[in-house]
Amino acid sequence: MNRAELADFLRRGRARLDPSDVGLASGPRRRTPGLRREEVASLAGMSVDYYTRLEQSRGPRPSRQMLTALARALRLTDDERDHLFHLTGEEPPRRDSPSAHVRPGLLLVLDRLHDTPAQVVSDMGDVLAQNAMSRALAGDAFARPPRERNLTRRFFLDPAARELFPPEDLAEHARSQVANLRAVTAARPDDPEPAALVAELLSSSEEFACLWDEHEVALRRSSTKRFRHPLVGLLELDCEVLLSHEHQQLLIVHTARPGTESYERLQLLRVVGLQDMSLSEP
Repeated sequence: MNRAELADFLRRGRARLDPSDVGLASGPRRRTPGLRREEVASLAGMSVDYYTRLEQSRGPRPSRQMLTALARALRLTDDERDHLFHLTGEEPPRRDSPSAHVRPGLLLVLDRLHDTPAQVVSDMGDVLAQNAMSRALAGDAFARPPRERNLTRRFFLDPAARELFPPEDLAEHARSQVANLRAVTAARPDDPEPAALVAELLSSSEEFACLWDEHEVALRRSSTKRFRHPLVGLLELDCEVLLSHEHQQLLIVHTARPGTESYERLQLLRVVGLQDMSLSEP
């Protein structure tokens, strides 16, 4: 691991970013250009102390998950991400396989969606990036361990995840999750990751096992969904799903139709999110 080169690369990556590039308010005038260390640490889901030690050439070798988070926080291109991995002595992810690395262009679109919840997920449901409105609606996925960021795993194994939806909608959500996972598993027969998730859910959830036996197949598509929020109430939102074929990733955007009660509640949620109020996890 080349600690000095890694530290320099991180410092330069941080300096070239403006807060607006990552969806943050610029705030008071800054003495130096770029993001602050605490902002990069927050975007990457790590402690400020840990990130500071990396920039000071005295940190431990980051895990592959941490490197992926740093690449996302610094909006690195695929080539820059590969360089980051090489600096730590790690082999970069294969270009022809599904990746947790979100392209800077897709993150830029996500950061520009200030007034509506949006997130990037993998084809099998791993949350890869969220904007502030998504965190306000559904909680911060990156406050949870990596394994618990998969939407399908949480839906079937974490009862709290279901509190986000009205009880009468849960059956349809369950069928949709299973049908999507079956389609992904069939499309990636040589990839052990979807197969491992299916095996885990078959052994841990009777509901999942019953639905799996029905052999329904359907990828995630645009729809209308209802969400229960503890502060603003019920929201009926149009869900648009935009596909990035190159990385098998989805940009999911939730909008409310102007003039509706849900639209007014979504505006209220934006205020709540900007105030950084403490929200209970769904």
